[in-house]
Amino acid sequence: MVEVTLWGSLGAAAGGRSKLDIEAKDIRELFRKLAEQYPAFEPLIDRGIAVAIDGTIYRDTWSKELPPGAEIFLLPRLAGG
Repeated sequence: MVEVTLWGSLGAAAGGRSKLDIEAKDIRELFRKLAEQYPAFEPLIDRGIAVAIDGTIYRDTWSKELPPGAEIFLLPRLAGG
């Protein structure tokens, strides 16, 4: 079980919650379970969500393990030019 903090607009997709406890071993499983429990997450995942684990941001590394006790933040991906 990991505690995930939802940053910015992502909390609205989880019914206004800013923190969730999710049973997941890696980012792929985390995203799958989020989409199952909160269907509003699926289009956000498709657009791109960055995952920060203990201060390091992972963008497309879905196989990255989620260590127990890690600080995990989900952030909407920012587009820039």
